[in-house]
Amino acid sequence: MDTTSPVGRTALTALAPIVWGTTYVVTTHMLPDGHPIFAALMRALPAGLLAIVITEKLPRGSWWWKSLVLGTLNMGAFFPLLFIAAQHLPGGAAATLGATQPMFVAILAVWILRERLSGWRTLWGFVGIVGVAMVVLGPGAGIDATGALAGIAGAASMSTGVVLTKKWGRPEGVAPLALAGWQLTGGGVVLIIPALLIDGVPADIGLRAIAGYAWLGIIGALVAYTLWFEGIRRLQVTATALLGLLSPLVAAGLGAVVAGEELTSMQIAGFALALVAMVAGQLVPSRREPVIGRVAAASHTGVDRIRSSGRRHQGGSP
Repeated sequence: MDTTSPVGRTALTALAPIVWGTTYVVTTHMLPDGHPIFAALMRALPAGLLAIVITEKLPRGSWWWKSLVLGTLNMGAFFPLLFIAAQHLPGGAAATLGATQPMFVAILAVWILRERLSGWRTLWGFVGIVGVAMVVLGPGAGIDATGALAGIAGAASMSTGVVLTKKWGRPEGVAPLALAGWQLTGGGVVLIIPALLIDGVPADIGLRAIAGYAWLGIIGALVAYTLWFEGIRRLQVTATALLGLLSPLVAAGLGAVVAGEELTSMQIAGFALALVAMVAGQLVPSRREPVIGRVAAASHTGVDRIRSSGRRHQGGSP
């Protein structure tokens, strides 16, 4: 696969939300219960510090505060809000709220990046939400006010971080791994005090939990965010955000496999609809000139040629 082409870059970036789709299964089956903020801290800070050690790069100038802002939006605020939504809502409802992220990105891109609102991608963003809802929403899915607000706030937080990441780019000479490390460290620093004061350190951290933290930190954070931020830098930001639909789909698929549940026909249709929305959102519809406009342009061209020919016969300039 040619990772320098738009298709290759898109496929590489899509690996990030695919990996994020494993978060729910790892959290529920490998980590100690009742310590969501501590889990968020362990996902962010060690991975960020490891990236800084590997790249031997520290932020300079304005990138100290930019890394803190981006880290807070993409991890420090997003991770706890995600856990709160998951605790107060059925998993399907939380995932559906998370699928609204492309819509937030589309709106923020107009305001912050001065991009034109793409009706095409906005349409497929709505279709993607419907598809995800068909997959993950069960008949008993209720709505809790606290969970709903946390889910919406989490989607808005990461959407803002995504758009600002696109706006600020990456400093010259800094590797994508270093940029991800700065943000993960910034987000982890923000989480230290809440994690220790609210959650505390779990008493039962065994080998299974260590493996879970390692997966979420190294693969789910360091590797995934490196691919994600580089994709945001190189690809259209709203189209990239639509790739996030893969996360709840992968989570639902893994949940069905782990629980041994069979997917219903509606869920399969939802999978197909969400995947179509994600792929269609990567495409740019061709803008063909209306037939009347083409005919008028051709007529003007023909008239201009006749006039030009007449001037040449009369000794005029072409």
